[in-house]
Amino acid sequence: MNARNLFFIALAAFAIDAIACTSAIVSGSMTTNGRPLLWKNRDTNDQNNRIKRIPAKKGCYEFVGLFDARDKQDTAVWMGYNEKGFAIMNTASYNINKDDVKEKDMDKEGVVMRKALEKCATVDEFEQLLKAWPQPRGVEANFGVIDAQGNGAYFETGNFTLVKYDLKDAPDGVLIRTNYSYSGRVDEGAGYVREANEKKLLAPHILRHDFTPAVFTEEVSRTFYHSVLNKDFTNGGAKWVVDQDFIPRRISTATCVVEGVVEGENPLLTTMWTGLGYPPCAEIFPVWLWEGGVPECLVGTGANNHAPQCDKVNAREKEVFSIKRGNGQHYVNIQKLYNKKGTGYCQVLIPQNMDTYRKGYEEIAKRREQLKKK
Repeated sequence: MNARNLFFIALAAFAIDAIACTSAIVSGSMTTNGRPLLWKNRDTNDQNNRIKRIPAKKGCYEFVGLFDARDKQDTAVWMGYNEKGFAIMNTASYNINKDDVKEKDMDKEGVVMRKALEKCATVDEFEQLLKAWPQPRGVEANFGVIDAQGNGAYFETGNFTLVKYDLKDAPDGVLIRTNYSYSGRVDEGAGYVREANEKKLLAPHILRHDFTPAVFTEEVSRTFYHSVLNKDFTNGGAKWVVDQDFIPRRISTATCVVEGVVEGENPLLTTMWTGLGYPPCAEIFPVWLWEGGVPECLVGTGANNHAPQCDKVNAREKEVFSIKRGNGQHYVNIQKLYNKKGTGYCQVLIPQNMDTYRKGYEEIAKRREQLKKK
């Protein structure tokens, strides 16, 4: 194999590593409060994420979304929900397309999701949007969606293909996707180990029907279980571990769960529980569409459009990945997250975040009563 071919193989591997995510959709029948969940652990080389509320305009719904800081025109959304209770996210897929569409005409997933949040109120409407989108669509992705009627689905979407996987058909009420599509080419793509990790971590909750958003933000996004090695490094006592195929990775930049509503409930009670930055080091904040519902620390500010909270968490991540020379970036210092003294970031933050959830649900209960009176 010549040097040129080796270069392109390495480039392809980097591309898959650069844009990869782990996700899930959970039916309300599997949660403790009857509300469906849509989760995404975002992986990307762009470490700076922010949240923004986009007001309604003629013919478009109001929505909140996860944006890159560098995207100052708000052109691409990477997760979010709108005033109708419709929510969307994606994971990149690498085994659907097999065509000659030019690279410059690809990577439109974030554009599609922004349009969906502006125009769609239901899962069915999103399906129609995808079917009507001009081909080639410029995407290769698994789009995950839920709506205020309790519906959910993944749409495995390519330039010329579209396959729907309905949450109603999931035997255990849970659908998951990483970075390959079930309808795509067999054994191609990425994320097979992370998918197995996720299945292992979610299995007890499937048996108990006790899903909450915290299952994802406080457990799955902060656990270093490795399915191939059949070992959980989270509390194993090791200091340095190779950062390979865990759900939380060096390039993980956010963990977000949209918690929908019970059918018939006001869609404004939808909540996006948001942790910006490297998930094991992140505080969780509730994001709502009402006035003051987006915490200021999550909003991009200044010349670089960074969210202060994301910068704060990124600084912590540098302590976790502190080796800078050679291949040092591939080694995670687990002791900074979990240690015998109980001073690791995860050990300190998880109880704080659980208190945030408690206070958040108290606020939702107050708003629910206020909305009933209107």
